[in-house]
Amino acid sequence: MQEFQHIFISIIIEAFPFILLGVFVSAVLQVFVSDRLIARLTPRNPIGGVLFGSLLGLLLPLCECGMIPIVRRLIRKGMPPYIGMVFIFAGPILNPIVFASTFNAFRAQPSIAYARMGLAFVVCVLLGLLLHAFMRRNPLKLGLHAFVSQGSRQPDENYQYNHGHVNGGFQERIQATFTHASEEFFDIGKFLIIGAFITAFAQSAIDPAWLHGVSGTPAFASLLMMAAGFVLSLCSTSDAFVASSLQGLFGPGALLAFLVFGPMVDVKSLLLLFAAFRSKVIIGIVAFLVIAVWIGSLLTEKLIFGI
Repeated sequence: MQEFQHIFISIIIEAFPFILLGVFVSAVLQVFVSDRLIARLTPRNPIGGVLFGSLLGLLLPLCECGMIPIVRRLIRKGMPPYIGMVFIFAGPILNPIVFASTFNAFRAQPSIAYARMGLAFVVCVLLGLLLHAFMRRNPLKLGLHAFVSQGSRQPDENYQYNHGHVNGGFQERIQATFTHASEEFFDIGKFLIIGAFITAFAQSAIDPAWLHGVSGTPAFASLLMMAAGFVLSLCSTSDAFVASSLQGLFGPGALLAFLVFGPMVDVKSLLLLFAAFRSKVIIGIVAFLVIAVWIGSLLTEKLIFGI
């Protein structure tokens, strides 16, 4: 119990400041920045569009929890679908807040932070190029409001999704900012607590010899950590602290698989993806991400870390 308490509390204390920063920046952007402006600035060149979608998180460092409704609206306003889809999967990782939290969590091995950004960027660029080449139909289907309104199947061509953007005075916008930040903080915080609890329990209750046996096979260890990232559904601003607590048990390749795949595809985001986009598109994207992240993590471990 003493070991469990130490691991659990240390993860929570280290991660909470970055969650607070992330939800506040997310709230400011959603209230004060018009997505219509982003749509006008979107490049039309395929390569430029893929790079724009992959790096848009540098300007809009949003958590994956708020990505899907924003991208859905941007696509409806004229953003090419392949750019919006790339932003959904790249934005939760390729942003300064996530880099700072990862760098802080892996202070003893900062190459993990750089490798995480590099692998995510390569995977998302490849995804964007494939979507541009093969996605012929608009991937959108019924809006998120249909998903939460007891399965209504009415089309939403005239639906206006106002995801937190406020057109009132400055005071109303400030109030909306803190309201959104507090709601998102409590929504995200519970996933961190659940993830920290499971991680602390696993480290204090599972036989280390078994974990060392599993981690001794890099290919299987990477798949196991990808599955853990999917199930735990941690926020990308805090998952690095959970991963860093597993450094002694898993190699850098498995940790990268956890840090890259988890923010791209997890339980809560997959449900929203299926609600907002056509199922065939999402199944194809997830299958590609599983293969690309798995192979990429193994190659990175060999080429960068020499293991």
